[in-house]
Amino acid sequence: MKLLAGNSNRQLAQAIADHLDMPLTKSQVKRFADNEVFVVIEENVRGEDVFVIQSTSYPANDNLMELLICIDALVRASAKRITAVVPYFGYARQDRKTGGRTPISAKLVANLITRAGADRVLTMDLHAGQIQGFFDIPTDNLVATPVLAQDIKENYQRGNLMIVSPDVGGVVRARSLAERLNVDLAIVDKRRPKAGESEVMNIIGDVSGRQCILFDDIVDSGGTLVNAAKALIEAGATEVSAYISHGVLSGPAVQRVTDGPLKELVITDSIEQPDAVLGCAKIRTVPVAPLIGEAIRRIANEESVSKLFD
Repeated sequence: MKLLAGNSNRQLAQAIADHLDMPLTKSQVKRFADNEVFVVIEENVRGEDVFVIQSTSYPANDNLMELLICIDALVRASAKRITAVVPYFGYARQDRKTGGRTPISAKLVANLITRAGADRVLTMDLHAGQIQGFFDIPTDNLVATPVLAQDIKENYQRGNLMIVSPDVGGVVRARSLAERLNVDLAIVDKRRPKAGESEVMNIIGDVSGRQCILFDDIVDSGGTLVNAAKALIEAGATEVSAYISHGVLSGPAVQRVTDGPLKELVITDSIEQPDAVLGCAKIRTVPVAPLIGEAIRRIANEESVSKLFD
């Protein structure tokens, strides 16, 4: 097999290659003067099982086009099988119509990847599980829960720990972590009484005197996360941390985390982070290269991927 990396997260791609003890395929993914994407693969890939590693994070459209053009280049170079490895799947939050005359962009992106020529998709912690059904090709959705659970075991005492879902929609995800750690679960129920009024946070569960960990798949602007942390502190929690699979961290997110009540924010390296995030004392990164690398090895060897989570 061969590993091909786009430009979105070269560090993660190299870490995956190191885990598999194999080099990245020599290639050039660059831009013309007008910002058009140009790809040239500098090794023979005819008949090879190729894995293209590319998160579709910011700038989402540029990174998505890189992925599509890399896939097209491999198709025309006669690769035997092409797997799109997308650690962070952009547009995943647009998984349904939210009103009249609105798109389902996650389905559109799934169609683009399939039509470009991908034979398989490997991703991690999709915002909505049903996105797997948007693809007409085999799709493996890894979960970072085992990796994050291990980090929690190494850094927190579980006697007084409580896992908290920052909204009702993430209860299944949070419950999975709570069961893995054998600790209690609480839920933050947020609602806006009417347009123009601030959100009201209600806590389902007794968090008084507890060490709380908010658990979710994506942190974008950080507003919901910080507000949930404030509500937990007001409800009597002794301290609040957060474990998130994908650190999008756009706009004022880093400043909100720095100024807010969170003890720490732990994210994976599914998205390559700028210096502002790397330099924040409250933000810590957990590597997922071993998880993705092992999944790639199993796919290449026609072994079960689901056994990674037994």
